[in-house]
Amino acid sequence: MEQKVMNRWWVVIGGLLVQLCLGAIYAWGAFTGALQDPGGPFQYSASQTSWIFSAGLASFAFTMILAGRLQDRFGPRKIAVIGGLMLGAGYCLASLTGTSYPLMLLFIGIVGGAGIGMGYVCPIAACVKWFPDLKGLITGLAVAGFGAGAFIFVKLAGSWMNLIAVHGVNGTFLIFGIIFAVCVVIGGLLLSNPPNGWKPSGWSPPTAKDGSALATVRDLTQNQVVRTGQFWMIWLAFVFSAGCGLMVIKCLKNFGVLQGGLTAAAAGSALGLLALFNGLGRIVWGTLSHKLSAKGAVILMCVLQGAMMFLLIRMGSSALTLTVAACWLGFNFGGNFALFPLLTLENFGPKNLGANYGVVFSAYGVGGILGPVMAGRVWDTMGTFYVAFIIAAVACLVAAGLALLLKPIKAEVA
Repeated sequence: MEQKVMNRWWVVIGGLLVQLCLGAIYAWGAFTGALQDPGGPFQYSASQTSWIFSAGLASFAFTMILAGRLQDRFGPRKIAVIGGLMLGAGYCLASLTGTSYPLMLLFIGIVGGAGIGMGYVCPIAACVKWFPDLKGLITGLAVAGFGAGAFIFVKLAGSWMNLIAVHGVNGTFLIFGIIFAVCVVIGGLLLSNPPNGWKPSGWSPPTAKDGSALATVRDLTQNQVVRTGQFWMIWLAFVFSAGCGLMVIKCLKNFGVLQGGLTAAAAGSALGLLALFNGLGRIVWGTLSHKLSAKGAVILMCVLQGAMMFLLIRMGSSALTLTVAACWLGFNFGGNFALFPLLTLENFGPKNLGANYGVVFSAYGVGGILGPVMAGRVWDTMGTFYVAFIIAAVACLVAAGLALLLKPIKAEVA
């Protein structure tokens, strides 16, 4: 008799609701204008607002190392709810700090970023267990919400509801904090793991051509994973690939304006489309992994990204060509967030995916520092982004090579 379980699509809905709110970290740009306004109450420098964003990324990435382990031990529901409460509390507390930069750095950057790190891995880990038949597509959908959330909250802060203009920065923090806490808690309560041994009705694990059971991936713990060569190859590939994308997000608009001679509006429009294609790429690359495997998809994605970084040198002086490049780069950058959890799954097994992807994801934090900082340093010393683009292109090709050389850990026969 088939075991009666909840409709697994509720887990996807919960995951999307969680990720929509967590993606607000990428909406930070909506606040920087008001925070840096020389006639406003804050009068922060560009470096100060950048440090809040960078602190959020670092806190997000490195909190995931612990959050993944907690998720595997206590389940996705409790950890996602804790993450939502932390994120909401960070923004609500920041709304009470007046113009204090250290407190805003603490509450938005450190506390808010940690809340995102607590919640981010939970939908991914839950969804791949409920959808072994569609794990690539579902992982892409789960993380696509993260990109879409940035778009929604930027619009709420600006053109849709003008929250910053009407309620100020602090008032908008309070509104966002309440939304984050409520929505992530509701979404988190929809998350769960399937019963042990459960599989979708009518689905059977893939078999070899002769009909025999395929060897299954060994389930490694986080402590075992970090001692394998495979982990460090995956980790470095993620550093190089994600670092390239984050560098482009940071400097594409300045490249179009300062080196291409474009208007700020034209370059900004290209950057906006990059964000849209970032979300689309997560779904498409996740789906392609069904045909190519996560390893094959990562190789192709990194080669395409590296090729465009070489071409980008010549594409900054036209709004059309810069937009094409931005869409291409955003599409491939988004693929990282669907493919690297699947690559982690393929190599280290599903049982401890939360913990294992948590430590793999620390590469994103490192790439988020190295890529943008390298581009900024190159611009400051050479007055051009070209050298930075070439370095990033080579890094993407190295990432493709690392994925190509990746060999599976000795498997077990099912």
